[in-house]
Amino acid sequence: MVRRIVVDSAKTARRIVVAVVGTTVLLIGIALLVLPGPALVVIPIGLAILGAEFAWARHWLRRLRDGADAVWRNGSQLWKGGLRRRPPAAPREPGRLGP
Repeated sequence: MVRRIVVDSAKTARRIVVAVVGTTVLLIGIALLVLPGPALVVIPIGLAILGAEFAWARHWLRRLRDGADAVWRNGSQLWKGGLRRRPPAAPREPGRLGP
């Protein structure tokens, strides 16, 4: 009985510590979005800390990672293919407003 209380208390204490530390790091990262600093590094670290205990944080970290992968793929395609220029627009008839 006492052992169970101690084990449950330790789990609860760990969960509280992870929540406080992870939330603090995440809030610092959000503040760094408008302040000078590495927000794009600190926010995933905060989510990873929170993800140790909370499923919602793992979900957001996964979404963030997938979005970063998509940006990386699109950026590397731009880099390999070069910046493509749009073809010039066709001349419009005088007095016509639409395309």
